[in-house]
Amino acid sequence: MDQKAIATLLELTAKSLLSNEPAAIHALEELPRDLFVPLFTAVFLGGHVKVLKEMVRVWPFHCLHIGTLSREESYYEMLEAMIDGLKILSAQNSSTCGPKLRILDLMEDQDCETTCPSIRKIFPFCSHSCVYSQHSIFKIEEAQHNVWCLRTCDSESEPLSTCTTIEVLVDLSISGNFEKKQFLSVLQNKVEENIGSIHLFCRGLHIDSMSAVKSVLQFLDLGCTDHLEVHKADLNEVTTHFAQMTHLNSLSLSNIPFKSCKGRKFNNFLTWVGQQDNLQDLILCSVCLKNQLHKLLRVLPPWLDTLHLTFCGLSNRDVISLSQSPQATLTQLNLSNNQIFSEVYEPFQTLLEKASGTLEHLEVNNCLITDSTLSGVLPALSHCSHLRMLSFAFNPITMPVLRSLLQHVTSLMNLKYVIYPVPVHCYEQEDFHGTFDQQKLAEVQAQLNVMLQAVQWDDMNWTASPE
Repeated sequence: MDQKAIATLLELTAKSLLSNEPAAIHALEELPRDLFVPLFTAVFLGGHVKVLKEMVRVWPFHCLHIGTLSREESYYEMLEAMIDGLKILSAQNSSTCGPKLRILDLMEDQDCETTCPSIRKIFPFCSHSCVYSQHSIFKIEEAQHNVWCLRTCDSESEPLSTCTTIEVLVDLSISGNFEKKQFLSVLQNKVEENIGSIHLFCRGLHIDSMSAVKSVLQFLDLGCTDHLEVHKADLNEVTTHFAQMTHLNSLSLSNIPFKSCKGRKFNNFLTWVGQQDNLQDLILCSVCLKNQLHKLLRVLPPWLDTLHLTFCGLSNRDVISLSQSPQATLTQLNLSNNQIFSEVYEPFQTLLEKASGTLEHLEVNNCLITDSTLSGVLPALSHCSHLRMLSFAFNPITMPVLRSLLQHVTSLMNLKYVIYPVPVHCYEQEDFHGTFDQQKLAEVQAQLNVMLQAVQWDDMNWTASPE
């Protein structure tokens, strides 16, 4: 029987079993291991809360991940049921037959299976376990493994792990949303009821309100947090509350008060950012960096992949600093809403030349890019061979230069999306942010479409903004 037929049979079996929830719960104790994963998928997607809770209680594998599973309705109710289903064994009973679940992963991940392959029977390994915190299953069982090897020098005769800790991996959002607040409360109660037995590792943390952070941080282990997003906070609050975060892959800050972007607070922030050796994505919005971007670049890792600096008050001096920095070889760059270019384009040209071999995504909306600026950087832009998306809306560009741009980028075979500004001749007044003539814009789009068809660029999407 082929794999597709087996999968269909398992799906039908799970559907039949779930037609009677009490019977399904009763059958879990005798259910073959091979049926747990397909049944879990059906239970989660079908919203069978009671069955889900019991499945977690008797889960026969080392780890459980929701992975690609998601629901529009009662999603947090399902997550709460999984938390409620965690069964904690005391150290005295750790060697008896009981639940094997040690890692519960409640994060959505398109590249994650429901459970990891059993590569080894003793001290099984989960590739999604936290590897930094001393409280993680990985660290605890690694220590047990090393101690046993020192005693026996024979890894084949290792005893089963005596670890009774359960590791819960989550992405959390601290906001005013009722469902999210309720889920946070369930997590907190479960940890407090089982102090020392459940370690809550927050991989992704999104904060809209710093006022509620202190109480939440008391029961979170932030040693393995790799994504932090904070809205409306003083830089001093960020560096104080998240000092133990030293392994961030992504940092996003927005609406930071002007006063905290200078002096000691800013220097402390730079010191903290400099500790993030794994940082790949930095997204700053409304963070005043005027004439001090060079200080930030000095502490960032050279392998930075994504840099977004929108509404940051950048100056031409800051663009020069970026063009001369090791971080110039970016994959994604967004400098939108900074009045930085005007008639001076040489630093931006140098930046594009350095990034030509890596840049895939470029946004420079509302940056005072004029005809002369765009014309000056077109040769460098046409060499960005990996560019997939270009957006330069809300800049005063004329139709002739727009046509010239299209002609220059026809050699960029990866370029699929271009968001261009409404040409200045379409506006009814000199202020190019005002109202514009829809008929003139339609003529512009028609001309560009003819040019795209002439070079057989059928999969290219050129969109005017605003439309």
